[in-house]
Amino acid sequence: MEIGIYTLADLCSDPKTGKTISAKQRVTEIIEAGKMADEAGLDVFGVGEHHRLDYAVSAPPVVLSALSQVTRQIKLTSATTVLNTVDPVRLFEDFATLDLLSNGRAEIIAGSGAFFESFPLFGYDVKYYDELFEEHIELFLKLNADERINWNGHFRSSLKDAEIAPRPVQKNIPLWVGVGGTAESAARAGRLGTGLALAILGGDPLRFKPLVDIYREAANQAGHMPEDLKVGVTGHAFISETTQQAKDEFFPYHANYWGALNNQSGGMSTQMSRADFDQLSAPGTALFVGSSQQIIEKILQQYELFGHQRFIAQMDIGGMPFKKVAENIERLATEVAPVVRKETRK
Repeated sequence: MEIGIYTLADLCSDPKTGKTISAKQRVTEIIEAGKMADEAGLDVFGVGEHHRLDYAVSAPPVVLSALSQVTRQIKLTSATTVLNTVDPVRLFEDFATLDLLSNGRAEIIAGSGAFFESFPLFGYDVKYYDELFEEHIELFLKLNADERINWNGHFRSSLKDAEIAPRPVQKNIPLWVGVGGTAESAARAGRLGTGLALAILGGDPLRFKPLVDIYREAANQAGHMPEDLKVGVTGHAFISETTQQAKDEFFPYHANYWGALNNQSGGMSTQMSRADFDQLSAPGTALFVGSSQQIIEKILQQYELFGHQRFIAQMDIGGMPFKKVAENIERLATEVAPVVRKETRK
């Protein structure tokens, strides 16, 4: 199994100090985290996309291109690209260029995004939310397959014998579809033969098993080979010496992150209680908080459910100091990843 980390580059204040770092410092720390992850032997590093002042990254391929010059082996992916509101041609060109710069390490996780700011920002109508995603992903797959294409759609100008350049080092840029819980999205990923990236941020992971089954069945019906299908699990994680210590250390940042997210979404600004958090992080749940052994057990329990090929963790949330993030990268790479790889290799 591939093991990695991803960041959404949120700009939350540290709940312990009340201070918020600048966007410049946040991006600098993301570059440092990517270097550390590569040097420690992790497999994947992802950067998300938001178009708000409380996030530091709106252009993942730019940040990933910077990372490509200071890393050697780690795969570099968006996490996620808001596919509804990006021009697929521009997206392909950006990531093909990243692939050249990184010598074949570029990937894309495509999603619909949690916010709607990008729709008016780039001239799209949110009422065509689903139709835009469907058209854009189908066009991207054509761009990925052929260096010269003809294409007609509803939301952008037609392409007539268009040259699609540059071509990447890889035969195709790996594309995953990020799915939070909708069967339709899982079925679409299967039908199109992309990877499936499950966003499992809490609760019982068993509820996501039907999505994986739907994905594989749709892929089978569309004629895709089983060995070409990939499932990834993404989720929040924090590792410490003991499970109790991990919970004590992570709770303020986890609660702070969700409180900020509720405010951003216009929801109730209720503070998460410690009792709620302890329930969310119990042994049978999808929140990866605990000792290295606890994290290993949770990953392997989910592997029994999904048979997935990738796990990537979001650690740097809620204003967490970089020192804590760095410690977690080291633990994930040296204490968790070797055991998980060995067990899943069996």
